[in-house]
Amino acid sequence: MPQDAPRPPRRPTAADGFVVVDKPAGWTSHDVVGRVRRLAGTRKVGHAGTLDPMATGVLVVGVGRATRLLTYVVGADKAYEATIRLGVGTTTDDAEGEVVAAPGFAGAADSPQVKAAVAELTGDILQVPSTVSAIKVGGKRAYALARAGEEVELRSRPVTVGEFAVRAARHGVASGVQTGGQGPGDEVPVLDLDVAVTVSSGTYVRALARDLGVALGTAGHLTALRRTRVGGHTLDQARTLDAMEAQADADGVLATIAMAQAAAADLPVREVTADEAHDLGFGRWVAPSGRPGPVAAVGPDGALVALLEDTRRHGTDRARPVLVLAP
Repeated sequence: MPQDAPRPPRRPTAADGFVVVDKPAGWTSHDVVGRVRRLAGTRKVGHAGTLDPMATGVLVVGVGRATRLLTYVVGADKAYEATIRLGVGTTTDDAEGEVVAAPGFAGAADSPQVKAAVAELTGDILQVPSTVSAIKVGGKRAYALARAGEEVELRSRPVTVGEFAVRAARHGVASGVQTGGQGPGDEVPVLDLDVAVTVSSGTYVRALARDLGVALGTAGHLTALRRTRVGGHTLDQARTLDAMEAQADADGVLATIAMAQAAAADLPVREVTADEAHDLGFGRWVAPSGRPGPVAAVGPDGALVALLEDTRRHGTDRARPVLVLAP
């Protein structure tokens, strides 16, 4: 922008809260945060749970003080709709990588072998993350090491796949596959599976695609991925970035989900008295909630005051504020 050009007026600052974005394909999660910063009129914006550029769907974004709540959303379970291609493997375990194996696959989706392989990848499993994941190895991101040509070895870790269901299947042919001794124009049979998965935090759907291929004696990768839910935040709540901009232009300020409502999507709610709200605002402990884990304390005015956790202190159960959000 030329130095003498007028700067666009800054938008009014949005209220503290969440926006649920329907992330478009080709955008990084960081790209989305940058756009929301401009729409919300503040730099205090963050997201809960990265989505790969190829993926679309639910990206929970916090604005203002609500960014402090994102820690409690990141660990929530997530639901996806995906397409797995069996018969071809890539460097990234998705369609953005280079083909590294193309043994092909001509089996049927309803075969005992496929059903057994899907069942083995359901429940509590050990999973080795994709080498292009954001996991740190020696202080550096795995994907940065992999792209620099370094050998990356990641340890398996426990994850939970609550659902892994095949919804539809299509036989096809992958054309122009080139890997190893194969030349351009080679064709291999493939099987595309449309699946629905629900997974714990830290699970890589790309790795599920890879491991399903391996279990079936072939290769596999993702060709499509759409996140439909993060904790209690669903695709029904999500808005496109263009729709958010149109709303902010029409109303004068970006609309957000209030912090109390945002917290209630993932945590149990406790209504506290005015006296308790006052004490919590100063970091004082209050009577126990009687529930395990964090609880959202909401004051008489409907505002989120704090997040509480029961703790035993001097032989007595009390609720301590682990995050104070009262102004």
